[in-house]
Amino acid sequence: MKPVWIIDDDRSIRWVLEKSLTREEIDFKSFASADDALRALGHEVPQVVVSDIRMPGKSGLDFLQVLHQRFPHIPVIIMTAYSDLESAVTAFQGGAFEYLPKPFDVNHAVDLIRRALDQSLRKSDESQQAELDADILGQAPAMQEVFRAIGKLSQSHATVLINGESGTGKELVAHALHRHSPRAGKPFIAINTAAIPKDLLESELFGHERGAFTGAASMRRGRFEQAEGGTLFLDEIGDMPSDLQTRLLRVLSDGNFYRVGGHQPIKSNVRIITATHQNLEERVKQGLFREDLFHRLNVIRLRLPPLRERREDIPLLAKYFLQKSASELSVEQKQFSDATLQHLKLQNFPGNVRQLENLCHWLTVMTPSKVVEVIDLPVEWRGESAAITAEGRDWKAALAQQAALALQRGDDRIMDTLVAQFESTLIMQALKHTNGRRIEAATLLGMGRNTLTRKIQELGLDNQGE
Repeated sequence: MKPVWIIDDDRSIRWVLEKSLTREEIDFKSFASADDALRALGHEVPQVVVSDIRMPGKSGLDFLQVLHQRFPHIPVIIMTAYSDLESAVTAFQGGAFEYLPKPFDVNHAVDLIRRALDQSLRKSDESQQAELDADILGQAPAMQEVFRAIGKLSQSHATVLINGESGTGKELVAHALHRHSPRAGKPFIAINTAAIPKDLLESELFGHERGAFTGAASMRRGRFEQAEGGTLFLDEIGDMPSDLQTRLLRVLSDGNFYRVGGHQPIKSNVRIITATHQNLEERVKQGLFREDLFHRLNVIRLRLPPLRERREDIPLLAKYFLQKSASELSVEQKQFSDATLQHLKLQNFPGNVRQLENLCHWLTVMTPSKVVEVIDLPVEWRGESAAITAEGRDWKAALAQQAALALQRGDDRIMDTLVAQFESTLIMQALKHTNGRRIEAATLLGMGRNTLTRKIQELGLDNQGE
């Protein structure tokens, strides 16, 4: 769950709400102005906002307007004085969840925040389910296998290990496994173990007691407790430090853990789903990953195919991401031309589905025309460097790319031009291979020497010599 944001220039109001939320074990983040909160909104998102109306700089209503343009499902509780009825009415018209008159009763404020959290989580689940249903759609056989596996595991509590390159949608699949499981009504908590510093990861996973270390001013529940009864998704498990691997193995073995600095065992009832882009068997051989933990995690394994192995899904996903970006930005949806979709199918997408989504978002923002042509793509997506280079298919990709560009430009005699370029390349490579010996080159190419000589003259390759 994301934190509750408190926005108020009055330090005493922030202090009261911070203490109340700490007591209720609700994560929060405080801001002294709406301007500070707007800057933070560029890289993080709250679960609920509690904001004053009148502050130096932008007002709470200004923040409400910006937030609801980008994230319409996030509830905002507006704090206002009893005498400021007009502002309260304006807040409701602007989409506020509720208003909290000052001075307020602390218990009433906490109840209001909990109601807003319940609605936010419910809305998040609904919108996330709609996104998940689209984001992991695929017609490719490899993806159909993934869908079948999710269906078979729908009533299971089994531990699952998901293998896949970065950007293939491992967390989406983990969420789908949770949503279709008996634990669907309980929390789904995700954590990227590679993104958290080693010295903080233990506390993040298991929580800590007050005074457990410098800065631990209060008790904090970790991700295991937050996920109680539900699913805990550990992404990039291959990067987990060895001492934490031991602690995780202990939880999987006996179902108990201790908070950092704690002495009382806490019973854990969570389903573990892990994911990695690494070869865990190889890391076990290298002594970087515990073999006993690997076998505990590797009960059911799912492999997510990279996008280059499911090229037939690229048009489907690309169209969806254009629609999704347009909806998020409240702009007119763009369309791909057939030539552009064909061009995208020829790309490797090393960043996989995430990279395709980012490209579609860029096109939604940057492309002036309604129909996206090849020439509208970022420059790095137009050149030969983006063509397929694997498994001996690079020349076909380059040829298709050149054809698409020529068609886009409206060139004449495209067939003659490309055939001439194709023949020139073959002949020049054959002559290079035979050190200029035409008879040997003609034999390798499967043509007579006279035919080769005539083509050399027609194509202007006379400088190759005998």
